[in-house]
Amino acid sequence: MYFLSGWPKRLLCPLERLEPPLHIQTDPRRAFFVVLSSSQLSIWYCRPSVLIVSYKELSKAASQFGPYKQAEWRPDGSMIAVSTANGYILFFEIPPARDKYLYEPMYPKGSPHIKGTPHYKEEQCAPSLNVEMKKVLDLQASITSLQSTLDDLLVATADGFLHLVHWDGMTNGRKAINLCTVPFSVDLQSSRAGSFLGFEDVYVRDMEYCATLDGFAVVFNDGRVGFITPVSSRFTAEQLHGVWAQDVVDGTCVAVNNKYRLMAFGCANGSVQVYTIDTTTGAMQFSHKLELTPKQYPDIWNKTGPVKLIRWSPDSCVVMVTWECGGLSLWSVFGAQLICTLGGDFAYQSDGTKKDPLKISSMTWGSEGYHLWVICGNSSQNVKSDRDTKNEAHQSGILQFHFIKSALTVNPCMSNQEQVLLQGEDRLYLNCGDATQAQNPRNTSAYSEHKPTRERVPFSDGSLDSQGLSTLLGHRHWHVVQIHSTYLESNWPIRFSAIDKLGQNVAVVGKFGFAHYSLLTKKWKLFGNVTQEQNMMVTGGLAWWNDFIVLACYNLNDHQEELRIYLRTSNLDNAFAHITKVQANTLLLSVFRDIVILFRADCSICLYSIERRHEGLNATASVQILQEVSMSRYIPHPFLVVSVTLTSVRTETGISLKMPQQACEAESIMLNLAGQLIMLQRDRSGPQIRDKDSNPNQRKHLPFCAPVVLAQSVENVWTTCRINKHKRHLLEALWLSCGGAGMKVWLPLFPRDHRKPHSFLSRRIMLPFHINIYPLAVLFEDALVLGAVNDTVLYDCLYTQTSAREHLEVLFPFSIVERTSQIYLHHILRQLLVRNLGEQALLLAHSCATLPYFPHVLELMLHEVLEEEATSREPIPDPLLPTVAKFITEFPLFLQTVVHCARKTEYALWNYLFAAVGNPKDLFEECLMAQDLDTAASYLIILQNMEVPAVSRQHATLLFNTALEQGKWDLCRHMIRFLKAIGSGETETPPATPTTQEPSSSSGFEFFRHRSISLSQSAENLHSKFNLTKTLSMPSGPSGKRWSKDSDCAENMYIDMMLWRHARRLLEEIKLKDLGCFAAQLGFELIGWLCKERARAARVEDFVFALKKLHKDFLWPFPVMPASSINSPFKNGKYKTAMGEQLLKSQSADTFVSMEMDTGVSNTPRSRSWLGTISSSQREMDTASSHGPHMQDAFLSPLLSKGWSTGDECSIGSATDLTETSSMVDGDWTMVDENFSSPSLTQSELEHLSLELASKGPHKSQVQLRYLLHIFMEAGCLDWCIIIGLILRESSVINQVFSVMQSSDIDGEICQNIKTGLYAVDKWASTDCPGYKPFLNIIKPQIQKLSEIAEEQVQPEAFQPVNPSKVTEQANIRAEESRTSSSHGTNPQSDASNSSASRHEEDKSKTEDEESFQEGSYDCVVS
Repeated sequence: MYFLSGWPKRLLCPLERLEPPLHIQTDPRRAFFVVLSSSQLSIWYCRPSVLIVSYKELSKAASQFGPYKQAEWRPDGSMIAVSTANGYILFFEIPPARDKYLYEPMYPKGSPHIKGTPHYKEEQCAPSLNVEMKKVLDLQASITSLQSTLDDLLVATADGFLHLVHWDGMTNGRKAINLCTVPFSVDLQSSRAGSFLGFEDVYVRDMEYCATLDGFAVVFNDGRVGFITPVSSRFTAEQLHGVWAQDVVDGTCVAVNNKYRLMAFGCANGSVQVYTIDTTTGAMQFSHKLELTPKQYPDIWNKTGPVKLIRWSPDSCVVMVTWECGGLSLWSVFGAQLICTLGGDFAYQSDGTKKDPLKISSMTWGSEGYHLWVICGNSSQNVKSDRDTKNEAHQSGILQFHFIKSALTVNPCMSNQEQVLLQGEDRLYLNCGDATQAQNPRNTSAYSEHKPTRERVPFSDGSLDSQGLSTLLGHRHWHVVQIHSTYLESNWPIRFSAIDKLGQNVAVVGKFGFAHYSLLTKKWKLFGNVTQEQNMMVTGGLAWWNDFIVLACYNLNDHQEELRIYLRTSNLDNAFAHITKVQANTLLLSVFRDIVILFRADCSICLYSIERRHEGLNATASVQILQEVSMSRYIPHPFLVVSVTLTSVRTETGISLKMPQQACEAESIMLNLAGQLIMLQRDRSGPQIRDKDSNPNQRKHLPFCAPVVLAQSVENVWTTCRINKHKRHLLEALWLSCGGAGMKVWLPLFPRDHRKPHSFLSRRIMLPFHINIYPLAVLFEDALVLGAVNDTVLYDCLYTQTSAREHLEVLFPFSIVERTSQIYLHHILRQLLVRNLGEQALLLAHSCATLPYFPHVLELMLHEVLEEEATSREPIPDPLLPTVAKFITEFPLFLQTVVHCARKTEYALWNYLFAAVGNPKDLFEECLMAQDLDTAASYLIILQNMEVPAVSRQHATLLFNTALEQGKWDLCRHMIRFLKAIGSGETETPPATPTTQEPSSSSGFEFFRHRSISLSQSAENLHSKFNLTKTLSMPSGPSGKRWSKDSDCAENMYIDMMLWRHARRLLEEIKLKDLGCFAAQLGFELIGWLCKERARAARVEDFVFALKKLHKDFLWPFPVMPASSINSPFKNGKYKTAMGEQLLKSQSADTFVSMEMDTGVSNTPRSRSWLGTISSSQREMDTASSHGPHMQDAFLSPLLSKGWSTGDECSIGSATDLTETSSMVDGDWTMVDENFSSPSLTQSELEHLSLELASKGPHKSQVQLRYLLHIFMEAGCLDWCIIIGLILRESSVINQVFSVMQSSDIDGEICQNIKTGLYAVDKWASTDCPGYKPFLNIIKPQIQKLSEIAEEQVQPEAFQPVNPSKVTEQANIRAEESRTSSSHGTNPQSDASNSSASRHEEDKSKTEDEESFQEGSYDCVVS
């Protein structure tokens, strides 16, 4: 509603000697304000804030009169009455200035239009005034209160009398009224001889006149409060009657709100009691209370002292309260707190020290509520001590606070918009600024195109467009529009503002005329003829209707009230306006679809139809009167009407089901009468005339029924004219803001499935709910309330201690206004459930189930009900939680909602929650059945806290096994940690995210170290050099010890058993790809396990089936029979180069784009995929080759010229990569022939090459197969090595396996199994897959040699030359690992001899290689 902006300003006084100010009061027009000090009266101009005239009392007179106390302006601003301490009233006259000005603005040359403006002088220049003392009146008693009425001045004195004084200083012979003779009663219906005040020393401490109630709110010196009203027009003691407020006994001050007929009484306990008068009995009726709560202000809520001052804003929408101990607080009219300076940055400095609250002795509001002038009671003393006398004289002790306010405060017709618009004295704040760029440009062109977006057609999807919602909620910043200075200079202050439905155009109204601005073009449009602008004064507000601005104004030239409509796109000139004369002064204006509604000063409501017409170049709008409704019987004073709007809301919802077209019609008038919401519905009881053919404007309109009061204490009303059949509840509802009581919604209730509604079921229901923000707009379909909130920023650290007291920047934080929003749906659902309207709640919830925050809505509802009921001290007779739980089960998100709510709630409330929603074990099992493993994992944490460890372990095992089967590796890792935590007796939940610093503490297996051990154990059949390397890589230090300690733990054994079982199952089902993912992701020590299972699970039973399964799993094509000669040089595998594999990748690129081709240069990779083992040159080639096969030839030469490796496997890294990184591995492992030159390929060789490519699988599969080959080779699973060698069709692999078999003690059974398997493959190839025959023929001699294996052992030295492929493969893997390890944040030793360190790094990087085996996402990193 109102929001503080920026820092306050301190006014400087030009006078040399200045007494500290005591009292401040603005004149009725709020153009001047008077400042009193003990013997001086000063009049200041408001804008700019300058001193105009000062009157200093002579010392002799000053001692006679005593210090000045209080000032009151005459209603016409021509006189000031000042009361003094010794009982005198001084009357000062201010004669009107005749074209004399003290200050004139200086303009640069070339701006003559300013000087030519009518009223230029009085607007722009501070006038020169004189002050003369006209009369002195001695009342011979201390004056306690002064109050100006229309013709008289009412004075209360300490001797218990009320004096009625005429403004010319005469009493006119009227007697003073003795309060003891005024009868007081509880209400006006009591006997006329009400009880009198009774004792002598009762007098009025404070009073204020209320014009709309025609009486005085008074506070007596004993703390009682009341209301004195003249029974007739004569103001004599016999004609006065008083009414008590029975509950208040400690009143201190009073302020009256004329618009809402409220009296706010400040109390000694720091609260403000707000009363109104009951119109039927005349009694004082309690409305609400303004008080600080201990929840928001625990330190200060009961230490504020008595209320010192209360001041309502000029528009009567907010009230400012201050206390004896200091501080300011701002409240909306019905008690919503907006600002309080007793907490937060106002009360504490940035270092946490407490500030002294600002003590205020007097305050008054400036024009339109944009300023608050404050006299601080303590600042002048504080300042004085640190200043010399010269500076002190310039310090006036007056602070000016700046406010921005919602456009709703003055232009309530804005409530049918879905934008928030705030207005300051020189700028507008919009929350829809970025929508302008997002909007389609066509919206700005023609009316016909403009209309469908929001006006006529119901939304097809029932929500804002996707950009719209993010625009309204996406960030906290405002779109600020500076009001055009030319318009502002002659028309300050801004009185009204309005924004169109699309949020693209704004219009503002100042003192005269108006101006409008387009957010698309970023341009203002002002009247070309300034005289036209200065001759119109907008009285009833303004509104947008499509491209037209509709406003009610007074024509100063013709002295005529008018309704004007201007087209936005044409020049701003009366020639292009449609002008209709109106009978009486218009107070309020609103637009509903194509109807303009006016509320006039004669208490009548006028409905006009508005339609667009094309005449000549510019379109115009024409207006025709439809209906007049007199409301004078119901409205005591026209000024009391806060807002009037036309809506399609009605009580008979049954009609809308039969005839949906009537849903659009203007069905009822909503009138906010001083906070009472009154509804006038169309009277459909008579005969219904349905003449479709006649013009709707000529059709006789139905009369309205008698008014019905819908709600009390209403500040704002929101309704929409759009239709959406999917969200009828929200769009046909009426939304009310009720201040401190929160919000209310008048919700329609629909029968389900178009059934006949129950006769006893109400058609609508009023539901109250609280929200944490002050609502400024309602997004109907999105179930959101938009608002704004004050925030503060401290800058006191920028100033040094010595000068700190002088700076307002230290005393006050910088105030800013932020956008905010809140969901309200859960409140409404809950209120419906409380009232046993579950069916309606379901209908409403299902209509909103597509909203992105709907899961959050369910969670909030469950959480709030749980917190309230579980923490209640008294037993709840009818708990709501079971109902809410049952309601949430209707939605698929039930399981997630419950567990999210539980995990955000303290443990003590869990039993209460699960008693209502069900046993967590059952819910866990439901999650498993629904395959929702992440939610099941959350339930596991609940179970761990609520059940014994055995139950947790049992459920964790279930989940772990399911996660293993589904390949949810992240979850598996967490489950390993969880099971370990249970085993080690930890009672707290283990951290959810593993740390990267210490792998040993977070990984389920000490994979790096464990794997090193296993390599040394399984290497007895390999060369001694390998043994040496692996033994040196045993870890040392505490982490190694920790592993050995953990390995004794039974829990580790338990986890190992599950992992072994899963690995065995994968191997038995020949799911090698899954096995690789499993080992890499979980750090499963595959080699050691394969060694153990070599003769069991790792043995291949059916070679042919295994071969087929691997072809299928790795998407590897079966080989085709070559048409050309068999003896191609490419057959023997010697020239299998990187070229072939690069080209092969281009074929598979379209189907396997899972590689990270965008990582950039290979020496700084962020993460490694299983394919991460390719160099940067290869990555570039991948990117290029994926564009299509026609680019393949271009890559042949450059790649071959880089160098060829003598090994078979060159795709993992090009030769240059190996040489660059060879310092990381033993040099013997890398053999590069740098003198190799590019071969020239013949046509037949190219054909053969293309055949080779056709029978290769994806590059990713190739790398994975090679890696598995490496693993199986190390583990000694030779039968698997043979199968992978067959798939890759590399004879060197087969040769290597046979060499190992010949050079080691290999079990004869394994030899026999391989031989049998190879014969079976040969047989199968002969019949089903002849493409394998050429390769089988190449290795046939080896198979025969296998049958004749000799008994003698081969010398270890003989192993090296026969194993080139293996060595190169190792080298390539290690080279790649050394690159990978650099991305892991480690610093490996560059010394090649430090084999322990390099091996350790290799192990680390191998894990990364393995880990990225996972399909789908290849950038995961095991920590």
